[in-house]
Amino acid sequence: MAVGARVAGALPLAGATLAAVALAGVAVFTVQQAGCQDPGHYIQHDDGQVELVGSCVDPEQLPPAPDTADDREVPPELNNLGRVEQAP
Repeated sequence: MAVGARVAGALPLAGATLAAVALAGVAVFTVQQAGCQDPGHYIQHDDGQVELVGSCVDPEQLPPAPDTADDREVPPELNNLGRVEQAP
């Protein structure tokens, strides 16, 4: 009876381990089949902009970048929202 209890207690651990190994194998297989020979790299320009150089990313398939805060006008009632003041 004690052996059966031990086996029953080990089954969830064995099942979880088997599932983890299977998922890891699927992940490795997926990465190997990605087919990108140039993973690309990031460079930072003198003005602080970061650019991805190389890679298999097609710029035409990417969504447009959102407007930056400098491009939008801020209503006067929102001008002081970013200011931090010390409480009395």
